[in-house]
Amino acid sequence: MTAKDPRRALGDTGEALARRHLEERGMRTLATNYRTPEGEIDLVAADGDTIVFVEVKLRRGQSFGTPEDALTRAKRRKLLANAFAYLQEHGLDDDMTPWRIDLVAIELDRSGKLLRLEHYPHAVTGDTT
Repeated sequence: MTAKDPRRALGDTGEALARRHLEERGMRTLATNYRTPEGEIDLVAADGDTIVFVEVKLRRGQSFGTPEDALTRAKRRKLLANAFAYLQEHGLDDDMTPWRIDLVAIELDRSGKLLRLEHYPHAVTGDTT
């Protein structure tokens, strides 16, 4: 058995915190770490009849900026491609299925204590400029 990659373990922690936060607000998790030909979607959830693709960004300290800083133009384009791939794979690309891309930004202190969790609905739109 190999030791878990520390970055993957930190990512898993962030995704679990985000999932719990969203479920406490009535969203239902449909998939975690969903792979598409374009990459990976951290969480796929349902908010009523809306499919929500959730990008989770977690930081410990600000030496690499805030979690929100990680949502670059290139990352937004990739998230859109992932969302379109998921919708197509599930036969939901009919313009009738409401969907959006959200960001959950999480900051922990060095000991792992939660400092901040922010949920940004509609964090990514079709305009990636």
